[in-house]
Amino acid sequence: MTRITRVSLRRVLDSRGNPTVEADVLTESGGFGRGAAPSGASTGEYEAIELPASESIAKAREHAVPRLEGQYAGDQRAVDAALRAADGTDDFSNIGANSAVAISMAAAKAAADVLGAPLYQHLGGAFRGENFPIPLGNVVGGGEHAKEATHIQEFLSAPVGAPSVSEAVFANAAVHAAVADVLDERGVPAAKGDEGAWAPPISDAEAFEVVEEAVARVEDDVGFEIRFGLDMAAAELYDDDREAYVYGDETKSAGEQIEYVAGLVDEYDLAYVEDPLDENDYAAFAELTDRVGDRTLICGDDLFVTNVERLREGIETDAANSILIKPNQIGTLSDAFDAVELAARNGYETIISHRSGETEDTTIAHLAVATDAGFIKTGTVGGERTAKLNELVRIADDAV
Repeated sequence: MTRITRVSLRRVLDSRGNPTVEADVLTESGGFGRGAAPSGASTGEYEAIELPASESIAKAREHAVPRLEGQYAGDQRAVDAALRAADGTDDFSNIGANSAVAISMAAAKAAADVLGAPLYQHLGGAFRGENFPIPLGNVVGGGEHAKEATHIQEFLSAPVGAPSVSEAVFANAAVHAAVADVLDERGVPAAKGDEGAWAPPISDAEAFEVVEEAVARVEDDVGFEIRFGLDMAAAELYDDDREAYVYGDETKSAGEQIEYVAGLVDEYDLAYVEDPLDENDYAAFAELTDRVGDRTLICGDDLFVTNVERLREGIETDAANSILIKPNQIGTLSDAFDAVELAARNGYETIISHRSGETEDTTIAHLAVATDAGFIKTGTVGGERTAKLNELVRIADDAV
């Protein structure tokens, strides 16, 4: 009843107005699923390969669709194995990770539709926990997401004390609004970056002041603890030729970067620090984790790229204590689940994440609940971001 009878692919717009891949999967019993691939701006060197949308669609139609028709949509690993076999490479450089992940997500939704079950229940199985992820809300951004703004790519609101996912969602929105108020009071104009975060022309030091003040205001209003975190995207700051992290006119060696980040954790009680060091520097990640990992999450994104082999190396070297999970980084839901499982077995926290170029697809909200992830990154405002947040609220309401 869940045999795939048709796979359709098309170009649609992502949140930056660029073309991306959308897939529809139909089963013999009428089950239907639709998935759309996001796209990153700050991308890791070892990510699965995204091809131009038209090229990826053409390759997937030629190589993947014939293998998928007749497969059982309910067997996610078989679907994803067929995608791997159709591609024939380790990094989806033949059909493109954008077509692969769109099809993988669409097949999962079609199977859930046949069952008449929410996607998180279909995906969850034995993974399903009792907790809901804490949303991390991007409230001030720069780096690759907004030029002429902060060097640090993301300042993230983290409502760790929220009594429900709904209250956490609204708290992040309130912090986003409070940042605008603080900037206005300081006479600082601010446009928005790719993810809807404010992108003011201020230094990193002033951004810390602004976010700290905004978080404190909202914390007083809501009555529960809100901390904040960072995505430093340090691979984008690192200059191979100079062997240093470049902050405008200032540079920092690896040792100085470790001291800098450790100092920020101490000063601001950061809940989360993503990619604080270069994507190839496992040793520096391990040193920083040893310094502050008992007080904060040191998260590998570009370091791990949702790849179990790179995660294994991190586990062996004690680099980081958490991993960012982005299905399009690795190409399929099965591969993403494998990374989550390996992380959980080794005491690493998992953070399910969107990308800077997003669609209205809400799969990651279901994935975060299904895998009992501790956190989810979705951004804070913008239809493609609030789509995930509103879906989390609906899932929580459904689970009551």
